Amino acid sequence: MSGSARIGVSAVPDKSPDRIAGMFDAIAPRYDLLNRLLSVGIDRYWRRRAIDALALTGREVLVDVATGTADVALEARALRRGGATAARIVGVDFAGAMLSRGAGKVRAAGLERQIVLVQGDAMRLPVEGQSADAVTIAFGIRNVQAAAVACAEMARVLKPGGRLAILEFGVPRVPGFSRLYQWYFRAVLPRVGCLISGHTGAYSYLPASVGTFTPPAEFARMLEQAGFTTVLADPLTFGIVYLYTARRA
Repeated sequence: MSGSARIGVSAVPDKSPDRIAGMFDAIAPRYDLLNRLLSVGIDRYWRRRAIDALALTGREVLVDVATGTADVALEARALRRGGATAARIVGVDFAGAMLSRGAGKVRAAGLERQIVLVQGDAMRLPVEGQSADAVTIAFGIRNVQAAAVACAEMARVLKPGGRLAILEFGVPRVPGFSRLYQWYFRAVLPRVGCLISGHTGAYSYLPASVGTFTPPAEFARMLEQAGFTTVLADPLTFGIVYLYTARRA
């Protein structure tokens, strides 16, 4: 398990819950479009990898933290060859506008009985202790004001032996590609994001939040300290994203 370089950003962005929730509420109408556009559609592959890592059997209760517009929750109900889906999914997010868009997608898929979306904070999950078989969080842990608290909360709601899958951005270390990616992340992504979303700060916050987030090896240790075992940090797409997997002790 190796560390990760950091994007050239030194100032830690403000991650107060009200600010982050307000920012995501503001970009909610264009959020899904920008995810597809800025990732060139690879975000779907990343979510599939996270759900596949859980090895679902069809009986699990899954809690999706920072569910946003419910893409991961919906992926957990998508039938795939040789696999199964979660029996019931609880999606938690503190941004009401994001949840509203997610609820519309859940209704359109006819999955209101299988997927329940609730408003709540990752640092105080509105979920009973040891009630979940699996927990996911995709591109949300770096937005939490105290990531260690959120990790402890995810451990709290999981049953012993329960599985965890986390997706989070990283910084690729491949020479040449790393420089190109960092240029795209610092110069291109914020401009395109601002142009399409109409929000001046959200897509400048993204590289700042990634550049100051805990490197993979340190984050893996944070998960171990929170009560997880067999923690792995697997780089995806040249290290643009890391998939962290673990089990609740």
